[in-house]
Amino acid sequence: MTLRDLDLEPWLVRVFAFVWGCLWASFLNVVIYRVPRGLSVVRPASHCPGCGAPIRAFDNVPVLSWLLLGGKARCCGTRVSPRYVAVELLGGVVALAIVEVAILPLPADTTLLHAGAIFLADLALALALVAAAFIDLSHMYLPDAITLGGTLFGLATPGLRDLTWTDALVGAGAGFVGVWLPFVVGYQALRGRPGMGLGDAKLVMLAGAWFGWPGAAFALFGGALQATAGAIVVLLVHGRIEEPEAVKADREELQRAAAAGDTEAAEALADDPLGTAPEEGVMAARMPFGPFLCLAIIEWMLGGAWIAGRFFSL
Repeated sequence: MTLRDLDLEPWLVRVFAFVWGCLWASFLNVVIYRVPRGLSVVRPASHCPGCGAPIRAFDNVPVLSWLLLGGKARCCGTRVSPRYVAVELLGGVVALAIVEVAILPLPADTTLLHAGAIFLADLALALALVAAAFIDLSHMYLPDAITLGGTLFGLATPGLRDLTWTDALVGAGAGFVGVWLPFVVGYQALRGRPGMGLGDAKLVMLAGAWFGWPGAAFALFGGALQATAGAIVVLLVHGRIEEPEAVKADREELQRAAAAGDTEAAEALADDPLGTAPEEGVMAARMPFGPFLCLAIIEWMLGGAWIAGRFFSL
Protein backbone atom coordinates (compact mmCIF):
# COMPACT_ATOMS: atom_id res chain seq x y z
CA MET A 1 0.00 0.00 0.00
CA THR A 2 1.22 3.50 -0.86
CA LEU A 3 0.47 6.94 0.56
CA ARG A 4 -1.74 7.53 -2.48
CA ASP A 5 -3.76 4.41 -1.68
CA LEU A 6 -4.19 5.47 1.94
CA ASP A 7 -5.38 8.93 0.84
CA LEU A 8 -5.59 10.53 4.28
CA GLU A 9 -6.26 14.23 4.71
CA PRO A 10 -3.10 16.07 5.86
CA TRP A 11 -4.90 17.51 8.89
CA LEU A 12 -5.77 14.00 10.07
CA VAL A 13 -2.14 12.89 9.73
CA ARG A 14 -1.07 15.95 11.74
CA VAL A 15 -3.58 15.26 14.52
CA PHE A 16 -2.53 11.61 14.72
CA ALA A 17 1.15 12.56 14.87
CA PHE A 18 0.62 15.11 17.65
CA VAL A 19 -1.45 12.73 19.79
CA TRP A 20 0.98 9.86 19.18
CA GLY A 21 3.92 12.05 20.19
CA CYS A 22 2.17 13.19 23.38
CA LEU A 23 1.35 9.60 24.35
CA TRP A 24 4.93 8.42 24.04
CA ALA A 25 6.29 11.56 25.67
CA SER A 26 4.15 10.75 28.69
CA PHE A 27 6.24 7.60 29.08
CA LEU A 28 9.36 9.76 28.75
CA ASN A 29 8.50 11.36 32.08
CA VAL A 30 8.87 7.92 33.66
CA VAL A 31 12.24 7.47 31.93
CA ILE A 32 13.48 10.91 32.97
CA TYR A 33 12.61 10.31 36.62
CA ARG A 34 13.56 6.67 37.06
CA VAL A 35 16.64 6.02 34.90
CA PRO A 36 19.02 8.31 36.85
CA ARG A 37 17.84 6.64 40.06
CA GLY A 38 18.48 3.13 38.73
CA LEU A 39 14.78 2.21 38.86
CA SER A 40 12.81 0.06 36.43
CA VAL A 41 10.83 2.01 33.84
CA VAL A 42 8.28 -0.83 33.69
CA ARG A 43 7.44 -1.61 37.32
CA PRO A 44 5.77 -0.35 39.38
CA ALA A 45 3.08 1.39 37.31
CA SER A 46 2.78 5.17 37.43
CA HIS A 47 2.07 6.39 40.94
CA CYS A 48 1.62 9.67 42.79
CA PRO A 49 4.94 11.37 43.67
CA GLY A 50 3.41 12.49 46.97
CA CYS A 51 1.54 9.59 48.55
CA GLY A 52 2.51 6.74 46.21
CA ALA A 53 -1.07 5.87 45.21
CA PRO A 54 -1.43 4.33 41.73
CA ILE A 55 -2.50 6.84 39.09
CA ARG A 56 -5.73 5.78 37.41
CA ALA A 57 -5.92 5.67 33.62
CA PHE A 58 -8.30 8.63 33.29
CA ASP A 59 -5.90 10.74 35.40
CA ASN A 60 -2.96 9.79 33.18
CA VAL A 61 -4.11 11.28 29.86
CA PRO A 62 -1.24 13.37 28.44
CA VAL A 63 -1.63 17.14 28.84
CA LEU A 64 -5.39 17.04 29.49
CA SER A 65 -5.19 15.37 32.92
CA TRP A 66 -2.63 17.87 34.17
CA LEU A 67 -4.73 20.81 32.94
CA LEU A 68 -8.05 19.48 34.27
CA LEU A 69 -6.57 18.71 37.70
CA GLY A 70 -4.86 22.07 37.91
CA GLY A 71 -1.39 20.57 38.08
CA LYS A 72 -2.20 18.58 41.23
CA ALA A 73 -2.62 14.89 42.05
CA ARG A 74 -6.26 13.86 42.56
CA CYS A 75 -5.43 11.52 45.44
CA CYS A 76 -3.61 13.88 47.82
CA GLY A 77 -3.33 17.26 46.12
CA THR A 78 0.44 17.09 45.69
CA ARG A 79 1.71 19.62 43.17
CA VAL A 80 2.80 17.92 39.94
CA SER A 81 5.71 19.65 38.22
CA PRO A 82 4.89 21.56 35.01
CA ARG A 83 7.82 19.64 33.51
CA TYR A 84 5.53 16.68 32.97
CA VAL A 85 3.12 18.53 30.71
CA ALA A 86 6.00 20.39 29.04
CA VAL A 87 7.63 17.08 28.06
CA GLU A 88 4.31 15.74 26.75
CA LEU A 89 3.68 18.84 24.65
CA LEU A 90 7.25 18.77 23.39
CA GLY A 91 6.76 15.18 22.23
CA GLY A 92 3.63 16.14 20.34
CA VAL A 93 5.25 19.16 18.72
CA VAL A 94 8.31 17.19 17.63
CA ALA A 95 6.13 14.43 16.14
CA LEU A 96 4.13 17.05 14.26
CA ALA A 97 7.33 18.65 12.96
CA ILE A 98 8.60 15.28 11.70
CA VAL A 99 5.38 14.78 9.77
CA GLU A 100 5.66 18.26 8.24
CA VAL A 101 9.28 17.99 7.07
CA ALA A 102 9.78 14.26 6.48
CA ILE A 103 6.43 12.59 5.75
CA LEU A 104 4.00 14.95 3.99
CA PRO A 105 6.59 15.93 1.33
CA LEU A 106 7.16 12.26 0.35
CA PRO A 107 6.05 11.20 -3.16
CA ALA A 108 2.57 9.72 -3.32
CA ASP A 109 3.97 6.37 -4.51
CA THR A 110 6.01 5.93 -1.31
CA THR A 111 4.97 2.75 0.44
CA LEU A 112 3.18 3.07 3.74
CA LEU A 113 5.79 0.78 5.30
CA HIS A 114 8.66 3.06 4.26
CA ALA A 115 6.90 6.24 5.35
CA GLY A 116 5.97 4.67 8.68
CA ALA A 117 9.53 3.48 9.24
CA ILE A 118 10.89 7.00 8.65
CA PHE A 119 8.36 8.54 11.04
CA LEU A 120 8.85 6.00 13.82
CA ALA A 121 12.65 6.05 13.56
CA ASP A 122 12.85 9.85 13.61
CA LEU A 123 10.36 10.07 16.47
CA ALA A 124 12.25 7.44 18.48
CA LEU A 125 15.44 9.46 18.05
CA ALA A 126 13.78 12.76 18.94
CA LEU A 127 12.08 11.39 22.05
CA ALA A 128 15.28 9.70 23.20
CA LEU A 129 17.10 13.03 22.82
CA VAL A 130 14.39 14.84 24.79
CA ALA A 131 14.81 12.30 27.60
CA ALA A 132 18.60 12.60 27.49
CA ALA A 133 18.38 16.40 27.58
CA PHE A 134 16.19 16.48 30.70
CA ILE A 135 18.25 13.81 32.47
CA ASP A 136 21.51 15.64 31.77
CA LEU A 137 19.98 18.97 32.77
CA SER A 138 19.17 17.58 36.23
CA HIS A 139 21.93 15.03 36.81
CA MET A 140 24.75 15.88 34.34
CA TYR A 141 24.53 12.28 33.19
CA LEU A 142 23.81 10.81 29.75
CA PRO A 143 22.62 7.17 29.89
CA ASP A 144 24.47 4.68 27.68
CA ALA A 145 21.11 3.13 26.83
CA ILE A 146 20.33 6.30 24.89
CA THR A 147 23.75 7.28 23.51
CA LEU A 148 25.09 3.83 22.62
CA GLY A 149 21.67 2.34 21.86
CA GLY A 150 20.86 5.30 19.63
CA THR A 151 24.18 4.95 17.84
CA LEU A 152 23.53 1.28 17.07
CA PHE A 153 20.03 2.11 15.84
CA GLY A 154 21.48 4.78 13.57
CA LEU A 155 24.07 2.40 12.16
CA ALA A 156 21.33 -0.13 11.45
CA THR A 157 19.03 2.24 9.56
CA PRO A 158 21.09 4.53 7.25
CA GLY A 159 18.86 3.76 4.26
CA LEU A 160 15.98 5.63 5.88
CA ARG A 161 18.05 8.81 5.56
CA ASP A 162 19.58 8.12 2.12
CA LEU A 163 22.97 7.33 3.65
CA THR A 164 25.25 4.35 3.14
CA TRP A 165 26.46 2.20 5.98
CA THR A 166 29.94 3.67 5.38
CA ASP A 167 28.55 7.21 5.79
CA ALA A 168 27.04 6.24 9.11
CA LEU A 169 30.15 4.42 10.34
CA VAL A 170 32.52 7.23 9.35
CA GLY A 171 30.17 9.81 10.88
CA ALA A 172 29.99 7.92 14.17
CA GLY A 173 33.77 7.52 14.35
CA ALA A 174 34.41 11.15 13.47
CA GLY A 175 31.84 12.30 16.01
CA PHE A 176 33.34 10.33 18.88
CA VAL A 177 37.00 11.01 18.12
CA GLY A 178 36.30 14.67 17.36
CA VAL A 179 35.15 15.17 20.95
CA TRP A 180 37.10 12.53 22.86
CA LEU A 181 40.58 13.39 21.57
CA PRO A 182 40.69 17.19 22.02
CA PHE A 183 38.11 17.76 24.76
CA VAL A 184 38.58 14.70 26.95
CA VAL A 185 42.16 13.47 26.44
CA GLY A 186 43.77 16.74 25.32
CA TYR A 187 41.99 18.97 27.83
CA GLN A 188 42.79 16.51 30.63
CA ALA A 189 46.49 16.70 29.74
CA LEU A 190 46.51 20.52 29.67
CA ARG A 191 44.18 21.42 32.53
CA GLY A 192 44.13 18.30 34.68
CA ARG A 193 40.42 17.72 34.11
CA PRO A 194 38.29 16.83 31.08
CA GLY A 195 36.65 19.71 29.23
CA MET A 196 33.69 17.54 28.22
CA GLY A 197 32.28 14.29 29.51
CA LEU A 198 32.53 10.97 27.73
CA GLY A 199 28.75 10.99 27.47
CA ASP A 200 28.98 14.10 25.28
CA ALA A 201 31.39 12.27 22.96
CA LYS A 202 28.95 9.37 22.71
CA LEU A 203 26.11 11.79 21.93
CA VAL A 204 28.04 13.37 19.05
CA MET A 205 28.86 9.83 17.91
CA LEU A 206 25.11 9.17 17.81
CA ALA A 207 24.64 12.26 15.63
CA GLY A 208 27.28 10.98 13.21
CA ALA A 209 25.72 7.52 13.05
CA TRP A 210 22.37 9.04 12.11
CA PHE A 211 23.40 11.89 9.84
CA GLY A 212 27.02 11.31 8.80
CA TRP A 213 29.93 13.61 9.57
CA PRO A 214 27.99 16.82 8.69
CA GLY A 215 25.41 15.98 11.35
CA ALA A 216 28.14 15.30 13.90
CA ALA A 217 29.89 18.57 13.02
CA PHE A 218 26.70 20.57 13.39
CA ALA A 219 25.81 18.84 16.66
CA LEU A 220 29.19 19.83 18.13
CA PHE A 221 29.55 23.37 16.82
CA GLY A 222 25.84 24.24 16.76
CA GLY A 223 25.48 22.83 20.26
CA ALA A 224 28.52 24.79 21.45
CA LEU A 225 27.16 28.04 20.00
CA GLN A 226 23.79 27.56 21.67
CA ALA A 227 25.43 26.49 24.94
CA THR A 228 27.47 29.68 24.93
CA ALA A 229 24.33 31.74 24.42
CA GLY A 230 22.62 29.79 27.21
CA ALA A 231 25.55 30.36 29.58
CA ILE A 232 25.47 34.11 28.87
CA VAL A 233 21.75 34.24 29.63
CA VAL A 234 22.23 32.33 32.90
CA LEU A 235 25.06 34.65 33.94
CA LEU A 236 23.02 37.75 33.12
CA VAL A 237 19.99 36.49 35.04
CA HIS A 238 21.62 34.74 38.01
CA GLY A 239 25.15 36.14 38.06
CA ARG A 240 26.71 32.68 38.22
CA ILE A 241 26.37 29.16 36.84
CA GLU A 242 25.36 26.63 39.48
CA GLU A 243 25.57 22.86 39.35
CA PRO A 244 22.19 21.07 39.30
CA GLU A 245 20.86 20.41 42.78
CA ALA A 246 20.73 16.65 42.16
CA VAL A 247 24.48 16.63 41.41
CA LYS A 248 25.23 18.41 44.68
CA ALA A 249 22.96 16.05 46.62
CA ASP A 250 24.54 12.93 45.10
CA ARG A 251 28.05 14.19 45.86
CA GLU A 252 27.16 15.05 49.46
CA GLU A 253 25.64 11.60 49.96
CA LEU A 254 28.81 9.93 48.64
CA GLN A 255 30.98 12.18 50.81
CA ARG A 256 29.03 11.22 53.94
CA ALA A 257 29.32 7.55 53.05
CA ALA A 258 33.06 7.88 52.37
CA ALA A 259 33.58 9.69 55.67
CA ALA A 260 31.82 6.81 57.41
CA GLY A 261 34.36 4.37 55.93
CA ASP A 262 32.59 3.21 52.78
CA THR A 263 35.48 2.40 50.42
CA GLU A 264 33.22 2.02 47.38
CA ALA A 265 31.85 5.53 47.92
CA ALA A 266 35.40 6.87 48.29
CA GLU A 267 36.45 5.21 45.03
CA ALA A 268 33.36 6.56 43.27
CA LEU A 269 34.22 10.09 44.40
CA ALA A 270 37.80 9.71 43.22
CA ASP A 271 36.79 8.40 39.79
CA ASP A 272 33.91 10.83 39.17
CA PRO A 273 34.73 14.22 37.57
CA LEU A 274 31.79 15.56 39.59
CA GLY A 275 33.21 14.08 42.80
CA THR A 276 34.57 17.46 43.93
CA ALA A 277 32.86 20.83 43.96
CA PRO A 278 33.84 23.15 41.10
CA GLU A 279 36.36 25.89 41.67
CA GLU A 280 35.26 29.50 41.81
CA GLY A 281 35.05 31.49 38.59
CA VAL A 282 33.18 31.34 35.32
CA MET A 283 35.87 29.32 33.55
CA ALA A 284 35.59 26.53 36.13
CA ALA A 285 31.78 26.48 36.19
CA ARG A 286 29.99 23.26 35.26
CA MET A 287 27.04 23.37 32.92
CA PRO A 288 25.31 20.41 31.24
CA PHE A 289 26.24 20.37 27.55
CA GLY A 290 24.00 17.45 26.64
CA PRO A 291 20.76 19.47 26.29
CA PHE A 292 22.40 21.74 23.71
CA LEU A 293 23.81 18.79 21.78
CA CYS A 294 20.36 17.17 21.79
CA LEU A 295 18.80 20.40 20.56
CA ALA A 296 21.33 20.70 17.74
CA ILE A 297 20.77 17.07 16.65
CA ILE A 298 16.99 17.61 16.50
CA GLU A 299 17.57 20.84 14.56
CA TRP A 300 19.68 18.95 12.04
CA MET A 301 17.12 16.15 11.77
CA LEU A 302 14.37 18.66 10.97
CA GLY A 303 16.34 21.17 8.92
CA GLY A 304 19.64 19.59 7.96
CA ALA A 305 19.22 20.18 4.24
CA TRP A 306 18.41 23.85 4.79
CA ILE A 307 21.31 24.29 7.22
CA ALA A 308 23.78 22.54 4.93
CA GLY A 309 22.69 24.56 1.92
CA ARG A 310 23.16 27.89 3.65
CA PHE A 311 26.08 27.42 6.02
CA PHE A 312 28.22 24.46 4.96
CA SER A 313 28.55 25.95 1.46
CA LEU A 314 30.37 28.91 3.03
